[in-house]
Amino acid sequence: MGDDPDLGLVLGGGGAFGAAHVGVLQVLAEREIRPGIVAGTSSGALIGAAYAAGLDVEQIERATRAFRWRAIARWSFTPRWGLLDTTAVDDAVGRVLGADPLIEDLPRRFAAFATDLRTRRGVILDEGPLSLALRATVAVPGLLPPVRRGAALLADGGMIDNVPVDAARSLGASRVIVVRLHAKWENVRMMRTVTRTADLVRDPSVVLVQPEMERMAQWTMADVPRLIAEGRRAATAALDAAALREEPAG
Repeated sequence: MGDDPDLGLVLGGGGAFGAAHVGVLQVLAEREIRPGIVAGTSSGALIGAAYAAGLDVEQIERATRAFRWRAIARWSFTPRWGLLDTTAVDDAVGRVLGADPLIEDLPRRFAAFATDLRTRRGVILDEGPLSLALRATVAVPGLLPPVRRGAALLADGGMIDNVPVDAARSLGASRVIVVRLHAKWENVRMMRTVTRTADLVRDPSVVLVQPEMERMAQWTMADVPRLIAEGRRAATAALDAAALREEPAG
């Protein structure tokens, strides 16, 4: 069974919470749902890039369970822009994929979403070296250094949009599965995301998956097994609900 070229998968950011995406991918694989388009922010982009590169779900799960932050960051000895240095991403991409591919050469359409610190606008990274796009989308200001790309200074896309649906749409997705990692508990800074989520709920072309992160660790890997299980639960619930909506009346 081939990929669905019109179906997009959007994976939100959230540090270690990104492990929940693995559970979502497991459920999609079991149901033979194969998005041909993937977009992500921050940790969602890391998982999404692995999926877009053709790794199977078992490989992605093993890598996630074994993940340590040093895989993407090292202490910086010139900490002008951030305390850590993300050149480790280049090594990790090469180690996992055997090379640093161009995004446009991946088996699935892929985009990482970043923020241009100069213009305060979102940037869709859907071409060029994969490692550069990933270093940009994970670059939390003050902690990880931004990435220069032409005139842009790129950092974590979650500052603008933590569920970059527009990125998937720009690649041709007419239907989208969106995985948002912050659900019922939101701080004031995230209120724009709450409004955006209401729009997604009303959109019939969107299946919104909302794992619950409460009482789970965001910046350590201690809760990875629970996060994967929660991703499975949330994906199952959302897809079952979507199937019920699509059943003909009577």
